[in-house]
Amino acid sequence: MAKHRAKADLPSKPCECCGRPMVWRKSWRSNWEQVRYCSDKCRMRKTAAPAGAQR
Repeated sequence: MAKHRAKADLPSKPCECCGRPMVWRKSWRSNWEQVRYCSDKCRMRKTAAPAGAQR
């Protein structure tokens, strides 16, 4: 049996800035609950757009 999980089976949640879905990453395994932004750009813009906004 393979240890690989399909990307569709990984947990996801929306970015608080842009609303895009973020898929779980191995580097986030220790702090997935605290991850709020999908990128450095969104982290810098924090409150520029309401949560759930689509572009």
